[in-house]
Amino acid sequence: MFSIMDARAGSSAALFAVFEQLKKAWIKGGWSWDSRFACVASSFNVELEAEARAVVLKFLPTEWTSRTIVNGPPALREVAEATGGVRTDQRVFTGDTSGRLLGWGLWWPWGDEITISLRIGIGGYVLDPDMARLRETFGTAD
Repeated sequence: MFSIMDARAGSSAALFAVFEQLKKAWIKGGWSWDSRFACVASSFNVELEAEARAVVLKFLPTEWTSRTIVNGPPALREVAEATGGVRTDQRVFTGDTSGRLLGWGLWWPWGDEITISLRIGIGGYVLDPDMARLRETFGTAD
């Protein structure tokens, strides 16, 4: 059960509570596991961009661009490097960066001007149970 002690800034319980709320508020169902980047993903039509962006910013309110990512915390820069860098049309969203885990959201327009993907994952000092919990939270566990 989620307690007040777990809600302290930087706790993994607080991060997964944020992820649970993001999933509930998401503009559409259907999260899938992206094994390439060890994260969950949901794709949507650009017509839903404003609504999707509002949901992301509610739960992951700090936005990083190709220009600002260099000023991000080390765990965020590692995520950006591991996923191929941040192009000018891409964004990375984060929440609290003070804990062992860094929750992130990659905003990736496909280049076809029709589809955008949001990938949600964790960085930092990630343990196997953390990855299992990410998959369980978004309903992608096997």
